[in-house]
Amino acid sequence: MSLEIKIPAVGESITSGLLSVWHKNDGDIVQAGEALFTLETDKVSTEITAEKTGTLRVKAPAGAEVKIGEVVGSIEPADAAASTKTAEQVPDDKSDARQTREQVEPPAVVMPKTPTVSMPKQASSGPVEQTSAPSISEAVASANVSLAVLSENVPPVTEGRSTRKKLSPLRRKIAQQLVMAQHTAAILTTFNECDMSAVMKLRSSQQEAFTKEHGIKLGFMSFFIKATVSALKANPAVNGRMDGDDFVQNHYYDVGVAVGTERGLVVPVVRDADQKTFAQIERDLAEYAAKAREGKIKIEDLQGGVFTISNGGIYGSLLSTPILNPPQSGILGMHKIQERPIAEKGQVVIRPMMYLALSYDHRVVDGKEAVTFLVRVKDCIENPARLLLDL
Repeated sequence: MSLEIKIPAVGESITSGLLSVWHKNDGDIVQAGEALFTLETDKVSTEITAEKTGTLRVKAPAGAEVKIGEVVGSIEPADAAASTKTAEQVPDDKSDARQTREQVEPPAVVMPKTPTVSMPKQASSGPVEQTSAPSISEAVASANVSLAVLSENVPPVTEGRSTRKKLSPLRRKIAQQLVMAQHTAAILTTFNECDMSAVMKLRSSQQEAFTKEHGIKLGFMSFFIKATVSALKANPAVNGRMDGDDFVQNHYYDVGVAVGTERGLVVPVVRDADQKTFAQIERDLAEYAAKAREGKIKIEDLQGGVFTISNGGIYGSLLSTPILNPPQSGILGMHKIQERPIAEKGQVVIRPMMYLALSYDHRVVDGKEAVTFLVRVKDCIENPARLLLDL
């Protein structure tokens, strides 16, 4: 008795998706628990697995748009196929019993794994849970990084010197969110620069002891998260958002941080960053990085951030104007550390400098608050003792 493979429900608001790739070919023997195909929607990309062992029969091709509940294939149980063949060759009295057993055996339901963001090539997008405006980071990636543009499984069409290829549902959603961010917020960017000497010296001198004590390396990002929390506390308007005609003030500090993978960037959220130590933050970042590389980031890992940090410096970016991650009111852009000549006490000295950029929603954050926020981040990085002493 063949078991139908149907497109399962993967979210309340999702009605269709893209069957991006079959991991098995028509006629292959599949084992229970093996991935059959990947389903891409405008929120997540998830693998659909086989519930039983048997022979796969494909009905919908890779690249097809499919609806929830649609039958895209079937699995012919191996024992049933073998018994049918045996029955045709050597009839016996057990065939009736076997047929009866197969008829009463309930068909398996092919269910998805816990929805994870396993970006087709590079990114995805999704809604914010508690607000009216959706957040790009909850779908997969920050709006300030290179994202997946094409769905690799849809055959391209060559037109002269150009090639046309269908956008993936994930990329289409991201495109909508980027345009929405530009049209719904009054985005303004202010800049500053910070001397990284003190942080680099502290990190270098304490790295061995920190790693020995906590089993993880001390990075720069934990300093910037702590500096951001300090700046948010000093400038609460940045830690808020617009909701229609209302302003919602957040009293918690869940900071989203871009994490790079071979497929692109995702923005998981470090929860209650104000209550965590440097070691706890570094562990969170390391766990998220591992999950992102393995394609195991979950939607809940990306939801609820109040502020985002985007580090384009790891790719060599010297300066940028990051785009807000709606409905958040601020995003901090970190950049490449570069030795530059600066004036210090009347002398020209060489220092490892980093440009900082803060994009903010001018509807709720005044220029004074934005500049003060960025100066606070700068002061915390140039004087890391403030972070350690909570000053």
